[in-house]
Amino acid sequence: MKILVTGAKGQLGKCIKDASTGFPNMEFVFASREELDITNEASVLEIFSKNNFDYCINTAAYTNVEKAESDSDNAFLINAEAVKNLVLRCNEKDVTFIQVSTDYVFDGEKTSPYTEEDKTNPINVYGASKLKGEQYVQEFCKKYFILRTSWLYSQYGHNFYNSMLRFAKEGKELKITTEQTGTPTNANDLAEVILQIIKRESNKYGIYNVSNSGEATWYDFAKEILTLTNQLTSSNLAKTAEYRTFAARPKYSVLDTKKLIMI
Repeated sequence: MKILVTGAKGQLGKCIKDASTGFPNMEFVFASREELDITNEASVLEIFSKNNFDYCINTAAYTNVEKAESDSDNAFLINAEAVKNLVLRCNEKDVTFIQVSTDYVFDGEKTSPYTEEDKTNPINVYGASKLKGEQYVQEFCKKYFILRTSWLYSQYGHNFYNSMLRFAKEGKELKITTEQTGTPTNANDLAEVILQIIKRESNKYGIYNVSNSGEATWYDFAKEILTLTNQLTSSNLAKTAEYRTFAARPKYSVLDTKKLIMI
């Protein structure tokens, strides 16, 4: 099988590349933004005309939740219109499309884990742009998996995990919110799930929640990070009930992942 991975220099793209060594029967084309501009229809057409892909994993995304509030055009360009460019080619070439989406398509008003059937209602630009991308996938592609995940972190890139380690090393005062509850998800685990779906050649297309188990506030997550790296006692970590941000964020966005076993 031949697999295109977009956004290859992002944290999930890098995790998929690491995991790919365990799948020797798969041939991967890892395309960074410099190599494949998914917002450019001609660029997308070119790579699909030169290759016969079986799968396309789209890990390219606009992920800066705060900046998206004042940069909505670019957020929708990358998270929605560019997705449309990809799914049109995938549908044309009979390529199975795998789109990574987010818990932020929900408003956070529930107090129990969100299922795939729950009504979407994003409360920020980032979530709205990702939902629009989902809608394009469903509208224009027959063979697809939309994987909603939450609070991604890994050893790569700019994420909460790496930020906490950096701030602790710098001795910064850490005031972490208890207002939001979700599930931190290791991008390496998500990468493994994606490649297992491909390995099984599943045709149970649709929307699936994919996250690690349990739930935590951002403060809980920070405390666990610093505890496991033996930096808790030397760090100035404090709770805060309020944490002012430009973007509204779901207060509760834990995902119910029971449907995933059906793939």
